[in-house]
Amino acid sequence: MSFTPHGKHLIAGTWTQSDKTFQSDPAHGPAHSFSLGSADLVDRACTAAEDAFAVYGQTSREARAQFLNAIADEIEARGAAITEIGTQETGLPDARLQGERGRTTGQLRLFADHILKGDYLDRRHDVALPDRAPLPRPDLKMIQRPIGPVAVFGASNFPLAFSTAGGDTAAALAAGCPVVVKGHPAHPGTTEIICEAILAAIEKTGTPKGVFSMVHDGGQAVGAALVQHPLICAVGFTGSLRGGRALFDLCAARPDPIPFFGELGSINPMFLLPNAMKARGAEIGTGWAGSLTMGAGQFCTNPGIAIVLPGAEAFIDAATSALQDAAAQTMLTDGIAGAYRDGVARVAGSPSAAEVLSSACSGRSATPNLFRVSAQDWLADHDLQEEVFGPLGIVVEAQTPEEMTKIATSIQGQLTCTIHMDDADTAQAKTLMPLIERKAGRVLVNGFPTGVEVADAMVHGGPYPASTNFGATSVGTLAIRRFLRPVCYQNVPDALLPETV
Repeated sequence: MSFTPHGKHLIAGTWTQSDKTFQSDPAHGPAHSFSLGSADLVDRACTAAEDAFAVYGQTSREARAQFLNAIADEIEARGAAITEIGTQETGLPDARLQGERGRTTGQLRLFADHILKGDYLDRRHDVALPDRAPLPRPDLKMIQRPIGPVAVFGASNFPLAFSTAGGDTAAALAAGCPVVVKGHPAHPGTTEIICEAILAAIEKTGTPKGVFSMVHDGGQAVGAALVQHPLICAVGFTGSLRGGRALFDLCAARPDPIPFFGELGSINPMFLLPNAMKARGAEIGTGWAGSLTMGAGQFCTNPGIAIVLPGAEAFIDAATSALQDAAAQTMLTDGIAGAYRDGVARVAGSPSAAEVLSSACSGRSATPNLFRVSAQDWLADHDLQEEVFGPLGIVVEAQTPEEMTKIATSIQGQLTCTIHMDDADTAQAKTLMPLIERKAGRVLVNGFPTGVEVADAMVHGGPYPASTNFGATSVGTLAIRRFLRPVCYQNVPDALLPETV
């Protein structure tokens, strides 16, 4: 099954064309023309979403679960075509797109199962106490209810799992909220074929067509129009700190501020403790190199910083050797490749950073870079603490456990923090743990953070700037809570209550 994009927006079940267009910029294969987004299209999509919410927000959990499973079925039915257009646009290998497709359908099915269980509703009931003195107590019932239309921004680095039908969309639809997606210009054809799958599921299940719309990229004005639209009740975003912060500020400045759930960036530091390094430093170094270069380093959980103590040469040598052998990889866009080169130049330009491995990158390809710096210099240089999106690693060399602790205290919010330890390192790990659990949404021991399991207990978020809301996650079933709000019903007759109360 092959797929040729037609380049249109999807507005409440209707494919819509704009007067203005933009060209895709694929890593290989043909470029295609796509309709340019506009504020008018955003308004039409949001209005349709609000109209659909009147019905969809009241549907049964069973109906929404059926819809989510139907989307997964339709995506699977287009599997080969999704892989073909996805690899052309992003340069990601077939196996990566196939795995990400499985993750995307798995998320949809996970949320379908989750809402059928009903635990997400957080039902609470305080029965009436009419004879209580000095005052009677009314009957109180509380339940989580959907908030309304949600805006979702497609991510550059995950064309499936964090984009059109990704985790934000799956969670919102599961909650009972219509979704308006702003497509990412890096993979508009992939966006379009996923929209076709969602539309087929809408038609198959009889779901209101306004429950999903997609507007292709149209520059900053389209993103701003979407988050500022008065009918949008929350935003899900995965992307850069700069872009996310701008949208976050717009949400906060609205006459009716709304939550912005942005996953923005992280350096994901690893703390390597001495006994683990002595026992298996080379093994950890090789593993770090593999994690650092996975997907050309284009993961938000890429572990860019390794904090070590004296005696880490085996780790550094093994990491260097493995990185030297790593082949050049194609990055997602020319802009991302250019930003990676700028990041490498910024680190290389620091007078305190020593090059261990340097490489020349050109065009859309990337090869690894590795630097060493003392803990004291790293703490003093904010430029070295900023995320570089790509396969760049920095070894931060602490001289004492106290210096390592100082780093753990000073780092900004992270998606992940990792400790590599053996049993003999437990005392030092106990010192670090209360520090890093304040800084990260996920804490790992003896592992690498690339690869985020889609499961009930997963947290993909963290204190700012990792995300804009430390109480939320964009992966795992807890993600549905972003698009729900508690409502208390006092002395409300059963005939007026939602069926799930």
